[in-house]
Amino acid sequence: MDDSVPFGSRAYLVFLGVLLFARGMDFLSTWVATPRLVLEGNPIAKRLGWKLGGGVNLLLCFLLASLPLAALIVATTSLLVAARNFQGAWLMRTMGEHAYRAWMTERLAAGRNGLFLFCLFAQFFILGGLGAALAWWGCPLLVPLGVGLGLIGYALAVLVFTLLSLRRR
Repeated sequence: MDDSVPFGSRAYLVFLGVLLFARGMDFLSTWVATPRLVLEGNPIAKRLGWKLGGGVNLLLCFLLASLPLAALIVATTSLLVAARNFQGAWLMRTMGEHAYRAWMTERLAAGRNGLFLFCLFAQFFILGGLGAALAWWGCPLLVPLGVGLGLIGYALAVLVFTLLSLRRR
């Protein structure tokens, strides 16, 4: 599992292609949802912006493609983030970034914090639990382990970045 593949090999190119597709979908879905990054939940990505963030991600793809497990984890997490972004992107884009953020803030203020946090942690435990099961029972097979750890990474990302955004409000 800690094996690497040689730069330029067939396996390297496959993992590079998977990473470029997955990170590209994450970037595309983010752009569709929040072209000015007003709604970006990741403070690092927001600070880097599109150009520098794109360069950093491209470099990471080329580096991680030689590490199959890391490539699968990052690709899985990226594709799940992209799917989540695309799910609400139409609403964010039609309302506008600032109006959507104001609407969500109003909805959060009108609701009970306990219910929101219960739902957030339920999502975390469901996805993280599925990822843990895949990683545990799939180990030492590369794909189930990588996808499982990617699910855990996604669940953690949603939890952490959602809690960060709540704290900022």
